[in-house]
Amino acid sequence: MERKKIVFTILLIFLGLAGIGGGIFLGLKLKNRNWRLLSPLGQKVEEKEKPLAKYELERLKERKAQPSEIVLDRVLSEGAGFTSYLFFYESEEKKISGLANIPLRQAQGDGPFPVIVMLRGWVDPAMYQTGIGTQRVGEVLAQNGYLTLAPDFLGYGESEMPPNNVWEERFLKNINIADLLASISRGNIVIDNTQTVKIDPERVGIWAHSNGGLSALTALELSGKPYPTTLWAPVSQFFPYDVLYYIFEAEDKGKALRRNLALFEAEYDADKYSFDTYLDWINKETLIQLHQGLADPYIPVNWSDRIVQRLTDLGIEVNYFKYSGAGHNMEGSWDLVMQRDLQFFSEELK
Repeated sequence: MERKKIVFTILLIFLGLAGIGGGIFLGLKLKNRNWRLLSPLGQKVEEKEKPLAKYELERLKERKAQPSEIVLDRVLSEGAGFTSYLFFYESEEKKISGLANIPLRQAQGDGPFPVIVMLRGWVDPAMYQTGIGTQRVGEVLAQNGYLTLAPDFLGYGESEMPPNNVWEERFLKNINIADLLASISRGNIVIDNTQTVKIDPERVGIWAHSNGGLSALTALELSGKPYPTTLWAPVSQFFPYDVLYYIFEAEDKGKALRRNLALFEAEYDADKYSFDTYLDWINKETLIQLHQGLADPYIPVNWSDRIVQRLTDLGIEVNYFKYSGAGHNMEGSWDLVMQRDLQFFSEELK
């Protein structure tokens, strides 16, 4: 009988140790799956936040934009009625360069000048130079009294490099634009740390082309401010279709991008990163002007038709123009498009 008690006691001890060991093993297994073990004795475990979750648009809507000083670094060129500078500002502790066109004071007065933020479309990094995609329009705007700021974005021009993650680089652009808009609210731009150019933070507009149009619409959503905005042939499809539509241009037919996208969608809900999910965030007082060439090989006309209809249904006023024979850069109708934009900004910002 005594022997049976001893055996029974040993068995209980063994089962107890096995239970604790199993708990530890399970805890380690969970830890390897990005779970944090608080205790092997049944306390609650918590999932670590996924690294790209902070870029969900609902999270960015809550983020307070971080203004920085806008500094004119050096003169790039001089034109009739304006001077072009390389400028810098900071966002997320990274320096971003861009092209600033400053109206000449003797031609336009001392300011404060209305500001137009210019958002270009996609450009191959191998051929990119500061100002590509915005320079021609920016010069005309500056000749008419507008101070223009066209950021290069991370990895372009003399900006610092972005993270080595294609999706994080994309999502960071929303933050970089928000911080630039916030930086304008400081009311002046510094030249050589000694002079300032006065800008009017109450008169700010947005000009955007192609993929920059998607960025502009997202900026309107996140800011909630009624920036007068003009869009040339905007990309206006939901994420990630806005990326997949163009993979035919990739040398590998988009294989690498599709692999990256599959990994992303296995962990994240793409709708939470897509501007079209949150169109109702745009301030109803916002005025938008949209130009679409009917011979545009990159932006189907029905994309613009649909986004205009959706915005209109939300009570947002849109001036929508279509141009027979015009391509992606408004070839053949450029002068008319520019004239309409000058009239639009004159009415809204001057």
